[in-house]
Amino acid sequence: MRVFVTGGTGHSGSYIIPELVTAGHEVTGLARSDTAAAALSALGAKVRRGDLQDLEGLKEAAADSDGVIHVAHRQDLLPSGGVAAVAAAELPIMLAYGEALAGTGKPLVAAGSIGSPGSGRDLGRPGTEDDPALPVGDEHKGTLRARNVVEAAVIGLAEQNVRSSVVRIANIAHSTTDQGGFLPTLIALAKERGFAGYPGDGENRWNAVHARDAASLFRLALEKGPAGSYWHAVEDGGIPFREIAEAIGSRLGVPAVSVPLDELMLPGYFGFLTNVATQSYPTSNLITRRTLGWEPAQPRLLADLDNGHYFSAT
Repeated sequence: MRVFVTGGTGHSGSYIIPELVTAGHEVTGLARSDTAAAALSALGAKVRRGDLQDLEGLKEAAADSDGVIHVAHRQDLLPSGGVAAVAAAELPIMLAYGEALAGTGKPLVAAGSIGSPGSGRDLGRPGTEDDPALPVGDEHKGTLRARNVVEAAVIGLAEQNVRSSVVRIANIAHSTTDQGGFLPTLIALAKERGFAGYPGDGENRWNAVHARDAASLFRLALEKGPAGSYWHAVEDGGIPFREIAEAIGSRLGVPAVSVPLDELMLPGYFGFLTNVATQSYPTSNLITRRTLGWEPAQPRLLADLDNGHYFSAT
């Protein structure tokens, strides 16, 4: 297939492109700079110059392809407008893809969040691929839920004969090249504070996936995922947050310490991560594995922490 990829030089995209190329697909990546263009070429992709604000260019690139994988976001909007601004900018992109691909049956695979159907506390059970993204109102503008409008739009394109699907990526996507995810942030916090904190008893469950395994899921969704589907890029479906903190503390030589569930104490440690760090996201990947034949093969989260690469500069 001729595949158009956005976000190809980011953490996820830099694994997705080699995965596609190795499988025999011809990949074209979007690049807005010479540096990005060189990185895409090094990964084995052709280069299309442009950016996410050029909707006509994105439509043309999608129409010229046999399928699209979209993992790029307007990160530059986060400081001023938060997640709501990022989502507002991304929604027209998905609709542009829809215009280009409507009636073709071609695949569009977009990155989503494992938290879009709510936390385990909301659901009362582990989340599954059959759980739709929660609806979004004005009261959700400052939360991760604001981006659910994008996921809903992607799934809605299935009604226009686009083989659209969303890959919900785990809280932690780990790898040897992970520099800006939740895990490096938690490690940096532990270094700064002198202890690895966890909220309350630390029994709230997080999930994780190796970025290379997530990339193989994007490929499978592109190749054979049914229209209108959610997929769960999750290998470790429910790790107690306390165990993650203990693994970080052990590597850094600092204690793992409970941070009281207090409105002052929690933000005092976790800062902007507070709302995410205190949630519980137990998640199943059973439908994904059964439907697409996805089988994660890379080291699991705690084993990857034991490998030491996250602490090489310590």
